[in-house]
Amino acid sequence: MKLIFNGKYSGDEATLPQREHPQGYEMFKEPDSKNFMLIANGVALIITIVFLAVIAVFSFEYVKADLADDKPWLLVLSCILPSLTILPHEFLHAICFKETVYMYSYLQAGAMFVLGLEDMTKKRFVFMSLLPTIVFGFIPFVIALIFPSLYWLGVFGALCIGSGAGDFINIYNALTQVPKGGLIYMCGFHSYWYKPTV
Repeated sequence: MKLIFNGKYSGDEATLPQREHPQGYEMFKEPDSKNFMLIANGVALIITIVFLAVIAVFSFEYVKADLADDKPWLLVLSCILPSLTILPHEFLHAICFKETVYMYSYLQAGAMFVLGLEDMTKKRFVFMSLLPTIVFGFIPFVIALIFPSLYWLGVFGALCIGSGAGDFINIYNALTQVPKGGLIYMCGFHSYWYKPTV
């Protein structure tokens, strides 16, 4: 894997790396980049609220005790730390590529993203999309469920799970649109699939 940081994404898809489309290709049925970000932000809000509610139920007594003892710093820290995972989140996506992968910041949407032009099986695409949310989201969240006194880890995990909303949309598209044996690739801002003829 070769990682190239290409700087700021201007919103012009023509500036993103492109590749030749194979015969019989299909673009994921998904909105344009601006609407995609709006939908992803809405999904992120819903997911975050649900997961925070679960942590609140499991760890209410511990949160209440810390706030009563004037120890809000754990809660504050757990809300700040997810913003520091933006770059590592994208790096975890990047390591799932075998060839060149390009990283961009998308300041208008408060996000970063990576894209690579290589073919991926559906399983590898799903794993690539899910890996950062597993590492920064689900693992800390599950630890907090097992040990409710670590509620701050659960809050951190819940916020990181919410930040994976765009990835969840890509996973949903891959699972519902790509047939068995289909290969997925990126070109510009969009994802595509095709079924090899050989």
